[in-house]
Amino acid sequence: MREHGALKPMVPPVSSRRGPINHMSRFIICAAFLASTIIGQEAHPTADLLSEFIRVDTSNPPGQTAKLAELLAGKFRPLGFEITIVPTPDAGKAHFIARLKGDGTEKPVLVAAHADVVGVEREKWTVDPFAGIIKDGYVWGRGAIDFKGGLAVFAQAVLRIAKNHTPLHRDIIFLSEADEESAPYNTSWLAQSHWDLINCEFALNEGGWVIHGDDNKVRYISISTADKSSVTLLLTAKGTSTHSSMPLPDNAIFRLARALAKIGDYQTQPKLIPSTKEFFLTLSQTSKPPMSTYFENLVNSSDPQRVHEADIAISKDPLLHAIMRNTIAPVFLQAGFRGNVIPGSAQATINFRVIPGTDPRELISEIQSVINDPDVEVTQARPANAAAGVDPARAAARSQPSPTDTALYRALSSSAQKVWNAPVTAYLFQAGTDAAAWRSRGVPVYGIYPYPISAADLTRMHGNDERVPVASLEQGVEVIYNALLDVAAAK
Repeated sequence: MREHGALKPMVPPVSSRRGPINHMSRFIICAAFLASTIIGQEAHPTADLLSEFIRVDTSNPPGQTAKLAELLAGKFRPLGFEITIVPTPDAGKAHFIARLKGDGTEKPVLVAAHADVVGVEREKWTVDPFAGIIKDGYVWGRGAIDFKGGLAVFAQAVLRIAKNHTPLHRDIIFLSEADEESAPYNTSWLAQSHWDLINCEFALNEGGWVIHGDDNKVRYISISTADKSSVTLLLTAKGTSTHSSMPLPDNAIFRLARALAKIGDYQTQPKLIPSTKEFFLTLSQTSKPPMSTYFENLVNSSDPQRVHEADIAISKDPLLHAIMRNTIAPVFLQAGFRGNVIPGSAQATINFRVIPGTDPRELISEIQSVINDPDVEVTQARPANAAAGVDPARAAARSQPSPTDTALYRALSSSAQKVWNAPVTAYLFQAGTDAAAWRSRGVPVYGIYPYPISAADLTRMHGNDERVPVASLEQGVEVIYNALLDVAAAK
């Protein structure tokens, strides 16, 4: 929905050199004004489409994406797409798949975006998070950045190709996913049961960032070729359970608190994979001193002190801090069951986002060394959605980054550079995505949030007053549309 101010009289009494304006002339002027207003509204079709998506509440839990799948079907089916809606065992959750047929001489290209979003704290928003309001040059609402904005951009680009009746030498598969924000019926489940519907040569997904500065000029375009994975460790402190009137020195809660304090003061070391090195060297070329020197030193210096100084300076940016190391975040605490009983154990759940190649067993050993207390046990929590005998973290550790020498990476890089006139770099995404369903099968996946945003707006993702610039959405459609034409259109 759009917010508009109160309408003012549109045509005040005026005269021309030929005399007063008559009623017919007045009518023509009014009609022209209204037509221009309508045209102005229609100038941002992707923003309007995103507003529609936001108004379908797909907060996960419960993650009810079936209604959005039906909305998408109404837009794709009339343009000749083959439509498949895949229901999950959880009623109300569904994956939407639309296939635009090519001549079959090449394998399909997949364009994937998740339809579910995280929940909200409504009282902390200044707008209705599910109204899809457009104001001040932004679309506001839950999912505007992550990832209904991408869903709208990808959909608009694919729909434009269909509307233009572009001959294709490969199918284009559009996928709107369920359960990305909370498993178990995510793309891994979909790939196990319906791989034939999403099998492809390469895929687009969420991932890298297009960040602009205060001058609205894009600083860099990052295309993610790998994701960090999630490892959850449990810290369990043991003590003597007794009456709270007679506390003993081995209090489990105090012991856990001391362990957490040690972890809170601990900083993991930078761990740069090739794409991260490329990313920081790109920033060194687009930044001013002293930051340009810090980026260079982080990657290339052999002096530990210079690397440490660079780490401290760069880590002031939470995003940059996250992509160069394994990060540590306590997320749950559990202890006690009565006000007059000292519990015999206390437990903290710690979420680590780890660099590809990190073995969870090595992480456990590292944290045990930091805590240095035999009465605090460190174990790995098993994900609730893990298949029998499968450790997702160890599987992710074996996963290889997607190569940058494919037609899709080159097309996306070229198209983005033309629109945003900024350097392009490969990138390690600081969080996890649903790309593992393809990367684990050897299918390259390239991630991008296809709209320039500021660092300040990035902090609103999964937070309050999430928003995305209207103009950025339209630019993103151009980038994705031209990239898809490059790889899929018949030459």
